[in-house]
Amino acid sequence: MALLNFRRKETPAPAGSAEATEAFLAGYSIEVMPRTAEKVEDFREILPKGTRVYIAHIEGTPIEDMVATAKRLNAEGFPVMPHFPARIIKDKATLANWIERYKAEADVKQALLLGGGISTPHGDFDNSMQLIETGLFDGFERLHVAGHPEGNKDIDPDGSDKNVMAALKWKQAFKERSDAKMAMATQFCFEAKPVIAWVNRLNAEGVDIPVHIGVAGPAKLQTMIKFAIACGVGPSLKVLQKRAMDVTKLLLPYEPNEFVAELAAHKAANPSFGIESVHFFPLGGIKTNATWAIEHGGKSAVPAAKS
Repeated sequence: MALLNFRRKETPAPAGSAEATEAFLAGYSIEVMPRTAEKVEDFREILPKGTRVYIAHIEGTPIEDMVATAKRLNAEGFPVMPHFPARIIKDKATLANWIERYKAEADVKQALLLGGGISTPHGDFDNSMQLIETGLFDGFERLHVAGHPEGNKDIDPDGSDKNVMAALKWKQAFKERSDAKMAMATQFCFEAKPVIAWVNRLNAEGVDIPVHIGVAGPAKLQTMIKFAIACGVGPSLKVLQKRAMDVTKLLLPYEPNEFVAELAAHKAANPSFGIESVHFFPLGGIKTNATWAIEHGGKSAVPAAKS
């Protein structure tokens, strides 16, 4: 099978350039679900070697399907990071079983720990901190947690972010005492300026967990708005709503060109800025997202700096 010839960017890129975007996209990750992964014959034909692939665990998905997807991706050579949504896990014994299956059958060494996005827990767990406290993830090479640049009304119904920030400071303390590499994978957004302000605020608050910014891949505008509302995307939703009012753009697919370019330019001008990587949500399809990433310079395998 012929594979694409991927290369790495090793030198800083000038802000506002195509090179800045390429550097920003280098080492991106992408998210799949078992049912969407089934539509891809071979991930090696569409993703750069070494791409981290998250497997979203949606409520109701059998663990057998999750493990089978992880096993398949691992066999194709991709680092796999399954979701562990606290609120859909019944108890510690269930969590231990899931972890053991992932390790034994799919060589999983990375995990995304999150609350889970449902209002009523199915069992003993309510948040990712409780998952960490079980000690069952000790020995994992990498642990990611969720980030919410526009807030999270499940955690802070009053619209503040006091509980979210308190949780992030707890996770910061865990990062400082843990051997695991940590990062914060965020919800997708559509406007760069609020994201930049949020990342700068984290730094001011003493939270230096690297940010893997969520980016919605290309999709029909109507599809994008539907997912944005369902996922609780906040202020930046107005970017999509404004686009929907323009009849010349209404039927065109949304692409994250401007969002990514603005963040890439800011990162190029401010190398210490806290965004480390891009994490794609392929709302318009995995192949469509992967093609867009390659066309915009995301050809690089995971660089050593983003391991």
